[in-house]
This record gives sequence, C-alpha cells and structure tokens, in this order.
Amino acid sequence: MKYIFLLFIAALELFGGLLKSPLIEINKDASEATIKVDKVDVGVSGFIVHEVAKEHTIILKNVVVKSFDEKSKIAKLEISEFGELKNNALPVGKWDIKVGDIAVLAFGYTRGVLIAPNEEIYYRVTKSSKLQWVHPDIFATVLSFNGHPTPLRSDFSEMSVNTSVGLFFIFLENRVYTLDAKSFKILAITDAKLEQKETQLPFYTRVPEIDSAWWGEGSSRLEEYEPHYYELMIKANPQSKELYDIVKNSSKKVQKLLEEFDIKG
Repeated sequence: MKYIFLLFIAALELFGGLLKSPLIEINKDASEATIKVDKVDVGVSGFIVHEVAKEHTIILKNVVVKSFDEKSKIAKLEISEFGELKNNALPVGKWDIKVGDIAVLAFGYTRGVLIAPNEEIYYRVTKSSKLQWVHPDIFATVLSFNGHPTPLRSDFSEMSVNTSVGLFFIFLENRVYTLDAKSFKILAITDAKLEQKETQLPFYTRVPEIDSAWWGEGSSRLEEYEPHYYELMIKANPQSKELYDIVKNSSKKVQKLLEEFDIKG
C-alpha cells in the first residue's frame, strides 16, 4: 500500500497547479498558438481567456498542448471551439483571440474521477491521494440519463464539464492511467499492483442499475471491462508506444486492439 501511495502522490504532483501563460504567436487560421512555459505535458488541456474590458474577461477557445520543446520552453497549442458555457439567452460577441491573450492550462486538475473494477480497488487507490475525488456514482447518473450503460467518450466529456473534473483515472491490470478529462490523452501510467478479485460492470458504483436507451451506441450492456477502456484510450492515444507495448503483452482479447494503433516503424 505504501508503494502505491508514494508512486501515486509523485504522479499527481506533476498535475496539481494551474498554469497560465500569454500567447506569443498565433498561426494564420488561428488553429494553433504558441506559449512559453517552464514545463508542460503533451495532452494537457485548457482554454484561452480574452480581456474584453478592464477587469472583464471571456473564454474564447479550448486548447490542448500539442508539443513541448524542453530546450526552448516553447509549447504549441491546438485550438478548438469552446462551447461549454453556451447560453441562448445571452448575447454572443465577435471577439478573436490575439497575441497576449492568456492560455489557462490544467484547469480542474485538483478534481478527479476514478474508474475501478470493484469497491476494494476503488477505495485503496483513492485513499492513497489527497486529490478531491468525485464519486463515480455521479458519473453513473450521467450515464443513466444518457441511456449509456456502456460509457462513451462523449459521456466522459459531459461529466468533465458538469462537475469541473480535470482528470480521469482508469485502473486496468495493475496500473492506474491518468488522463486529461478533455483530451483523454495519457499523462501518466502508475503501477498499482492490487489483486482484482471481482469486476463490476461498467465500473464500481453504488448505483444499482444504469438505464439504457432503446438503440444507438452505448445502449448495450458492457460485457468486458478491460477491452472497452483500453479501446477508449487507444482512440485518443493512437501513437502511444508505451500503451502499445502494454496492450501487446495483455490478454488475447485486448491484443486484438493492436491494429487500432497508428505507430510507424
């Protein structure tokens, strides 16, 4: 238990603080911007804040760290539309991002949700960290409202927005995967050698049953724990060599997912 505690704390310390930095460059079609920062991990998400008047700001775009050069301390940000706070009753401005606007990264990284296969593993992992844990019961409620007993990537995104969760953690085969809640990029993989005596589907929750829709993706009951969550991660991390090697050495059912990677060489 102490071993897991130390590793988990070390991993979480990398993601604990909010990071702010002004944009120093924007490409022509405003699909990418550049900031200078001491250190940041690829996959960390955030948003761009624009000052519309003195002491009045607005969030204009979402961003995800696309690359980071340790020598120059330059990080490139991929820009996308920000729609989390849409309200048809409020006026819409026509502001554009500009050099000097502030990129806010790692927002919500003090709050996390753990996807675990059973209650014992859930409590052993969550007790090893001082992170503010949002209980998976809330996620199960979101799934029930959407009619998805099999969680979709869109369900994770909705959970992140509704509860201001910045990180998701998934326990799979003696490892805990730390994922950015918006980009679903893997930020860390931590060893957690815990015996998995039983598996609750789709994950540990005290909600007795998740309602299912009549039809559509996610409406069927999840039949197997590991293959589903590996597949979700692979789709968001198709070029992860570390994940590829883990899947390659997993069970035959999981190994079938190897063809979904996009790794050259």
